[in-house]
Amino acid sequence: MSDTASTAPAPLPVSATAPGYRPGRTLRLRVEVRRQLRRRRTMIVGALLVALPFILMAAFAIGGTPDGGGRNGPTLIDTATSSGANFAATCLFVSAGFVLVVPVALFCGDTVASEAGWSSLRYLLAAPVPRARLLAVKLTVALGFSAVALVLLPAVALVAGTVAYGWGDLQLPAGGTLDSGSALPRLAVVVAYIFVSQLVTAALAFWLSTVTDAPLGAVGGAVGLTIVGNVLDAVTALGGWRDVLPSHWQFSWLDAVQPTMEWTGMIQGTSVSVSYAVVLTALAFRGFRTKDIVS
Repeated sequence: MSDTASTAPAPLPVSATAPGYRPGRTLRLRVEVRRQLRRRRTMIVGALLVALPFILMAAFAIGGTPDGGGRNGPTLIDTATSSGANFAATCLFVSAGFVLVVPVALFCGDTVASEAGWSSLRYLLAAPVPRARLLAVKLTVALGFSAVALVLLPAVALVAGTVAYGWGDLQLPAGGTLDSGSALPRLAVVVAYIFVSQLVTAALAFWLSTVTDAPLGAVGGAVGLTIVGNVLDAVTALGGWRDVLPSHWQFSWLDAVQPTMEWTGMIQGTSVSVSYAVVLTALAFRGFRTKDIVS
């Protein structure tokens, strides 16, 4: 009588990972960049940002040269047609409060939630892509696209404004001018600070993207809460409490287009923005680590 148990194959050893599996090779950055670049919403956002300077130029052509009659004295809008540098600064001034919030919220709020909405998120994790790596790659690419969006607008405005109004010194609202050699670094500081100030919106949208399967909910929630912050900042009765609102410091970059650059407001705004962004990003990674992915 043969012993069937002795001829049965021994169980295969269980290894932690499959042969050749390297977590660092899953969902590479360039793959995610290509995926996001081909999406229709990326093309639409890019087209709108490119068109905005020309829309403002048309408005100035129809309405005439700004007369500087503001109640609180001259503003960047009053010097918009002085030079290409002034026109670029004006485009940032009119768009930093809301227009530039939308692409940041869109790129960061849509990135994970859209995968869940398409029911492809669980397949990405089953590839398997480690959850922390998936979030890191998604967030890195989203922030990269957000940075490109924030640079694209003033870059197009600078070129278009130079063609339309000429290349010249940056006329300061408070009086005086900055030569072109000093104006361009100042505009670079402005763009960099706006990007840092938008990190709160980016992190909020990204966190919402990890807790909902509806991209519109994540994007709309981030934009809505940003608007609420702007409304609260307008309530002067809150006094010193407004200092903890990121929106309170969003226009501190105006200190960079003064005769003497002042860093205090931008440093405070940076500390507030980065603090909120770190907390919200940590919440996103912590919650997504144990989230039950069913879509």
